[in-house]
Amino acid sequence: MIFLDLNPIENLWQDLKIAVHRLSPSNLTKLHFFCQEEWTNLSISRCAKLVETYPKRLAAVIAAKGGSTKY
Repeated sequence: MIFLDLNPIENLWQDLKIAVHRLSPSNLTKLHFFCQEEWTNLSISRCAKLVETYPKRLAAVIAAKGGSTKY
C-alpha cells in the first residue's frame, strides 16, 4: 500500500524509492548512481501535477477534519 503525503516532495521521494528499488542496486556506489539517475528522470509534469493538486488535497484534509482522504 502506498500512502501519499500532503508535502509534494514526499510523493517524489516515494517515486524515487520505487524506481531505484526496481533497479536492485547491489552496493552503495550503484545505489548512489541509480538515485542520481532516477532523480533526473523524474518528470517535470509529475512535479507540476503535485503542486497543482495541492490546494485540492489541503481542502480534502480540512473537510475530513484531518482524517483519511482519497489522496
